[in-house]
Amino acid sequence: MTDDIITYTSDDKQGLVSGRAHEEDLEPEIVSLRPRRLVDYVGQSDVVETLRIAIEAASQRSEPIDHVLLHGPPGLGKTTLAHIIANEMGSNLTLSSGPALEKGGDLIGILTHLDSGDLLFIDEIHRLPKSVEELLYPAMEDFAIDFVFDKGVHARSHRFRLKRFTLVGATTRVGLLSAPLRDRFGIFRSLDFYGMDELVRITKRSARLLDIDIGDEGAFELARRSRGTPRIVNRLLKRIRDYAQVRSQGLINRQSVAAALELEGVDGQGLTDLDRRYLRTIIQFYHGGPVGIEALAATLQEESDTLVDIVEPYLLKIGFLTRTSSGRKAPEAAYRHLGFNVQQKFF
Repeated sequence: MTDDIITYTSDDKQGLVSGRAHEEDLEPEIVSLRPRRLVDYVGQSDVVETLRIAIEAASQRSEPIDHVLLHGPPGLGKTTLAHIIANEMGSNLTLSSGPALEKGGDLIGILTHLDSGDLLFIDEIHRLPKSVEELLYPAMEDFAIDFVFDKGVHARSHRFRLKRFTLVGATTRVGLLSAPLRDRFGIFRSLDFYGMDELVRITKRSARLLDIDIGDEGAFELARRSRGTPRIVNRLLKRIRDYAQVRSQGLINRQSVAAALELEGVDGQGLTDLDRRYLRTIIQFYHGGPVGIEALAATLQEESDTLVDIVEPYLLKIGFLTRTSSGRKAPEAAYRHLGFNVQQKFF
């Protein structure tokens, strides 16, 4: 395979959970933790089976796989699946993101350099500018781009034929995709948070590849605090390795894992400082809710998109947040976890 063209947007918020890749996610030892084949991929069994069938069928017909759209919270493996599809198909992979493709010329430059069967991965595809998105319609459907030369009565149109490629799109906000773009994807799959058994398997696999000795209890403790997200498992595993090397003579067990993660601000449920501030704001400032997302964002001095994309999905999953037509509310489980008297919410 040729070198990947990797384009990521900058992000000032370098917390534990982010919708974009951090620099440390691109370090060789972290990248090497990614499975390269479907047989090595842990979890998301329905998605994997769908892709396995599509890849095998396309290979038998000697043609590229259909365009693929993957959606779900950050860190669940959308980029990894794009790499796996390229490896399984024996194709080159070009990576970019929606915010990076600011003009139509940016996309045209990438598309015209794709060979037959190549994959183009666009992360945060819901953030493509409208003018760029409209260029994708004929490219996805007819494998062609229409150019318009000159203006007014001298305007001329020319259609440039592209090599047949596969677009793999990833998004955390599938509802923001326009219907014309969404309908042009042949394979549409959702990724969900991982279960404990799957996270323990991922923890042990990553520890083995990083040459880290972690027992069953340590692996379970890390999995329990990793928010159901493989990316967070891999990121925290490095912090645990550092802590154990300096503070516990290299011994990694449940106690050292818990101590290392408490130092990182990750509690027993996997909540970060931002998660806890978010819940405390609902409970203390807004008496448990309901409260609108814009009011919460203003109080926390965070972007509302950060709260919706990064914070809320996991809190909703574990039952620490409810969303109603009138706003966000903190249920009793959130009160108990943060040490508040449940009766306070009625004051």
